[in-house]
Amino acid sequence: EAEALGREPNVGVWLENLVLNDLLAWRETEIIKPGLFFRRTVTGEEVDLVLERGKRVLPIEVKAARNVRVSDARALDAFCAEFPRRAACGLLLYDGRDILRLTKTTVAAPLGSVL
Repeated sequence: EAEALGREPNVGVWLENLVLNDLLAWRETEIIKPGLFFRRTVTGEEVDLVLERGKRVLPIEVKAARNVRVSDARALDAFCAEFPRRAACGLLLYDGRDILRLTKTTVAAPLGSVL
């Protein structure tokens, strides 16, 4: 079943929505509701989700892949470089098993570790 899911053309969109819905449910338990956004620049650079609490933000990318590469952190690193005082790091969620430090500002973690 997992292999069949990996072949689905829209699995990435499905996983993004799964994470979004989980964050929206968590947000409702908070007294002060954190902001939850997505970001797309005029050049097309995109960050799937941006979680905002106070002056801090956490950019999040969701990848439907079992392995991640440094290049997968490009949008998160660019976001952190643009907002260094607000975004200390980015979080890349993927279908793997390990927590990895991809770059100076991006950590990759299994989807299951946060859902």
